[in-house]
Amino acid sequence: MIEENGRVVAVNPGLAWVETTRHSACDSCSAKSGCGHSALAKLGQNAVHLEARCDIEVTVGDQVVVGVPEEIMLKSSLLAYLMPLVAMLIAVLAADSLWQQDLITALAGLLGLGAGFVVLRWHFHRNRHDQRYQPVVLRRLGGVACGQFPAA
Repeated sequence: MIEENGRVVAVNPGLAWVETTRHSACDSCSAKSGCGHSALAKLGQNAVHLEARCDIEVTVGDQVVVGVPEEIMLKSSLLAYLMPLVAMLIAVLAADSLWQQDLITALAGLLGLGAGFVVLRWHFHRNRHDQRYQPVVLRRLGGVACGQFPAA
């Protein structure tokens, strides 16, 4: 289970909106003063709001631990990174075998990449209510245990 600490900002029956703080690995790096990645990380938004299932009593302001199963995180990450690249590769190979012109092959690669992102967006939009993908409030800091994820 991948866990993150957060603060409850709103409560609905069975759900809690939790605000977590995005942490950057740059804070502990000795080269952060001369690194462009560190400067870009400082420009980004630090607070992340997410909707999490919760089977325990929480109130606004409670500090909680939110969790997501590792296998779901791994599958989602692989899908998010590989789907557009595989679609681009298929489009490039098909265009190169049919037309054998560099410009058409490059355009087909861009179209394949875009199509991969569209399919990825459709997939995650279609599965947005799947309980496996939704974070769960595991416990309040200092206390009560919460329900676990259903078996996949």
